[in-house]
Amino acid sequence: MKTLEKRSLRTVCSEVFILLATSFVYSLAFPGFVFENGIGVVALVALIPVFMVVRNTSWKLIAPYGFFFGFMFYIFFNYWLTTFHPLAILIVPIIKGGEMLFLFPALKAADTFFKKKGYVLQAVIWVAYAYLSESWFAGYPYGTICYAFYSYMPLIQIVDITGIWGLIFLMVLPQAFVGNYLSDLVYSGQKGFARYLRANIAEIVIYAVLVILSVIYGFVSLSYWTNREPDRYWRVATVQHNHDSWKGGVDTYRKNFNNLRRYTLEAIKEDPDIVIWSETAFVPSIDWNSMYSYEDNQEMRALVFEFMDFAEGLSVPLLTGNADGEPIDPDQGPLLEDGSLNRKDYNAVVLFEDGGIKDKYRKQHLVPFTEHFPYEKQLPWLYNILLANDYNWWEYGTEELVFESDGVRFSTPICFEDVFGYLPAGFVANGADVIVNMTNDNWSKSEAAERQHAYIAVFRSIETRKSTIRGTNSGITCLITPDGRMHDEMKPFSMGYNVYDVPVYTHGTYGDTFYVGHVDVFAYAAICLSAAFLILGAVLKALSFLRRSR
Repeated sequence: MKTLEKRSLRTVCSEVFILLATSFVYSLAFPGFVFENGIGVVALVALIPVFMVVRNTSWKLIAPYGFFFGFMFYIFFNYWLTTFHPLAILIVPIIKGGEMLFLFPALKAADTFFKKKGYVLQAVIWVAYAYLSESWFAGYPYGTICYAFYSYMPLIQIVDITGIWGLIFLMVLPQAFVGNYLSDLVYSGQKGFARYLRANIAEIVIYAVLVILSVIYGFVSLSYWTNREPDRYWRVATVQHNHDSWKGGVDTYRKNFNNLRRYTLEAIKEDPDIVIWSETAFVPSIDWNSMYSYEDNQEMRALVFEFMDFAEGLSVPLLTGNADGEPIDPDQGPLLEDGSLNRKDYNAVVLFEDGGIKDKYRKQHLVPFTEHFPYEKQLPWLYNILLANDYNWWEYGTEELVFESDGVRFSTPICFEDVFGYLPAGFVANGADVIVNMTNDNWSKSEAAERQHAYIAVFRSIETRKSTIRGTNSGITCLITPDGRMHDEMKPFSMGYNVYDVPVYTHGTYGDTFYVGHVDVFAYAAICLSAAFLILGAVLKALSFLRRSR
């Protein structure tokens, strides 16, 4: 009778309400429409009700609950996607809900197979989920729990060893521990918290030691990087031209170029070593339009030559985002027989130095659905919907390019690329001493969206122990030092420039961090442990059932 009462309509409704309320409260940990910077400490308690529901609810409801929680959290967290396109605010929550549709049953299995110590496995599973959810085609790390802690400097320094994965484990474990106890207290009436603590004293001591060591390491690291002198300073001028990303056409591109040129000439007076524009700040393809002339590109071509004349006249190098086009068939001209362009496009960064293009980087990790969709044959209906909504595809870049200018080696993850730890780590392993993130988040029309992105970048600087300079269209333009501190933010959604003295730490002096040398190894370990213990638990459960049935 008690089991039937647990699954009554009232109980189901209460669980749905708990998950709805939790999804909203959890979103408050991050920058959003309620709090500009989020309240990070909320992330230390927000998931406790989730683990209560997982422990108490039935197997029939666990997967739908997972989808519901994921869907609602990303509705609250990513509300600004409505600015991008109404389709986006549906696609992202559906995808994230779909991921949690698998996460919640895995958490339930851990609790079922290992009733007394399942919370440890649940924390490991959450780490595995966090990695897997960002590693497939539609991977999207925004909203990962650790990023709520961007400002808690002593607590996040360990990511140069474990990546974000160790931090996720430390944040989730106590919530699973408390959630499981409260579930028994609320739903089963079992009391005795002191007895519960004694039964788990070994795990509590180990956890306390890990936290203490992490905090000590954090303070030592902060002291080290605060007092350590860099090998040199690289004087970087960033131009923030605040272009409306929804507006195009040659007149708009010329207006943007005039703004970029004006602020660049002002910034040059402060004697920078290099000037940085943002992602696709100069839209017309420099290479394509300088090589090809045909009826439809004459205005673009003229603007490109105007840009080149300007860049050649600068006393310092210019780094800009650019829509880089090249022929699909190099043996043909710019137009194919049917009149279409013989062209494929890359989202690129171009270094203009000594009167020409010195080097270029092409974006490797494209934004799913908006920059790339590989399932035209498998999902033609979705492919056609995306095309009908004006989405256009870029080609993948393939090289982890390291630029060099004035003796400084740097790499340029483009916008979305710096939310994935493996990419900046790969650049640094390849020889980069500075990370230059070229971003255009103007399309969101949301400072919260820009801050969510910028605060993720904090972790990339700590993981690699390299300075990050963010050159953005409209924010958040800033310097992030290797300790993860953000410096001298430009006002979001404003025009202007800023000059930063970027501390440069070279490989020869400091070497690579453990994370750079062993990218995501703790995430791989979490995946292996999750799979192994879930399989072991299932086997033990099956054997127990067979013994009882004899």
